[in-house]
Amino acid sequence: MDSMKDGFINAQQFANIWNQFDLNQSGFIEDHELDAFFYELSKRILKKEPTKAEHADIKASFMSAYNKDGDKRISMSELAKMLLPSDEVFLLLFRRKIPLDSSVTFMQIWRKYDKSCSGYLNVEELKDFIGDYVRVAGATVTPDKLTEYSQSIMKLFDKNHDGQLDLYDMARLINISENFLLQFNIEDSSQEERKRDFEKIFSYYDESRTGALEGAELDGFVKDLMESIKQVPITAQEVDGLRDQLLRHADKNNDGKIQKSELAICLGIHV
Repeated sequence: MDSMKDGFINAQQFANIWNQFDLNQSGFIEDHELDAFFYELSKRILKKEPTKAEHADIKASFMSAYNKDGDKRISMSELAKMLLPSDEVFLLLFRRKIPLDSSVTFMQIWRKYDKSCSGYLNVEELKDFIGDYVRVAGATVTPDKLTEYSQSIMKLFDKNHDGQLDLYDMARLINISENFLLQFNIEDSSQEERKRDFEKIFSYYDESRTGALEGAELDGFVKDLMESIKQVPITAQEVDGLRDQLLRHADKNNDGKIQKSELAICLGIHV
């Protein structure tokens, strides 16, 4: 194990290796992929073709250290902690370092860094996000390292390899909590249950406590609503489209907000 610690690879190499094997973007290297994965990893660590014994030793060492539950799979975060210097682990493991408790906060971040309003984050916009996060965390990073981190994170989370992060990619990068709306089934509830659930839902998204959903509050509600209905990830463009439809349909006083009473009417709930 000590020799492996001395054989750190960098974040770029880690991203390249990981993406060869985690083809379904699950965040795990599964059972049938492990032999090939550890063979490639052994080559990078040893800087030569590994012997059968070296390959077996490295695989056994990692599995013994990290596969405690015996499920025969290794997660990205487990391997990053072992293979990368501490500062690079710090930046690769955003999903553990930035837990978000709501889609409202997530959409605030998205709107802030999607400066071009394109519905995607390019490398430069991602670099702004990473740089701000590093500063908030009290760390420092050189411009060259910031560029390297940004490119590595893009490789790890850009699922279609187009050089941009979409809304779903960003949600994978950041540890966002489960969709709040999934716990409710308003359509099959009684009127009394629907009223009670509506109160909980509106209170959750109305973080400013103004009695209206606006800005990121409305974005977060729309994002969760669409995903709870479609059961698949959605794009920023889809969020924008439904938000605009909702405003046209429900915003009776044209103030750019959805009042509590307006949303209740739209959802067919009597409050």
